[in-house]
Amino acid sequence: MPFPFEAEFADVQANIDSYVERIFECLETEFLVMPRGDGFIEYAVFDAGYEALKSATRSFSDLTLEAILPLVFERPITLVVLRCVLGLTPPEWASIASQHSTESIPQRAARSLDRDIRISPDQPLAQQSVTADRVRKLVEAACRILGDGAPAVSPTNLHRFDKADTKAGKVSLQAAARLGIPYSMLLYERLLGRPFASHRDSVSELVGNTVENAIEAVLSRADISFRKTSRAERLPGFDQAPDFVVPSEHNPKVVIEAKLSEDDGTARDKITRVQHLAALSQQGRPEGRPRYEVIACIAGRGFGVRREDMKKLLIATQGKVFTLQNVQDLIEHTELSQFRSR
Repeated sequence: MPFPFEAEFADVQANIDSYVERIFECLETEFLVMPRGDGFIEYAVFDAGYEALKSATRSFSDLTLEAILPLVFERPITLVVLRCVLGLTPPEWASIASQHSTESIPQRAARSLDRDIRISPDQPLAQQSVTADRVRKLVEAACRILGDGAPAVSPTNLHRFDKADTKAGKVSLQAAARLGIPYSMLLYERLLGRPFASHRDSVSELVGNTVENAIEAVLSRADISFRKTSRAERLPGFDQAPDFVVPSEHNPKVVIEAKLSEDDGTARDKITRVQHLAALSQQGRPEGRPRYEVIACIAGRGFGVRREDMKKLLIATQGKVFTLQNVQDLIEHTELSQFRSR
């Protein structure tokens, strides 16, 4: 059976259930594979940082600024290790450190510092700079937290430092380093935090750009003029800017929405967005010919859950729904073919 973009729209309407199934066959789970990104740290690098921190603190018995700060300046990866011991994001750590200082650490600065270290984990830090002052404040906060352990909270709440390695402060950390952590406890804390959660958050934009990158590659290979919009950008004539406009926003003839979703609720919202663009293309066109063609390029299992939603997407785009498996056919079966230069 052909894909809906290969068939006449009348046939798509007449056999829409079959075409929905054809789209569902092409949707794959995308969340199992993540890009490493520029700031990905190999385990060997992280482990070397951990061992250096363990040695400098004498198996975490000496959690003082004097023991840790020189090492952090010399081997910055140890600052990332220290953050993982705390179980905090860079902005969270900065916020806690700022509470005991007259000058706060901006969240953006904390993120940038963490990313710079992950990109160059063994590049020593300058010890006379604004960054150096911020690093000192972060380490001071870490020493205080790891010395105190988790404070008591009400039975209905859970403190973030109530972890196997920080619950009782230095005692818990030493036990974790010397004796290890029971596997069931590791799994329990993974339940609370999700494996790879921090890394996935750091590359979330790369994950979300998977479909957009595929479209951009197809358009560029054909030397098609296009306008790729940025997040929350406004374009004249659109109350919500599409992801791609061909040839430009001043003369839109084709608009493309690139959507990835592993959740059916989010997928429904994204389908509604495409429907709105299709309705917008019909405004002021009494003859029924839209101002521009609307194309949807989708990925993720979220779009493969609700059949009725997929029917709406096929109707809104008149069958022009593509997936990552067939995005290479994008130009041949749409009005984009009119704009190719090679």
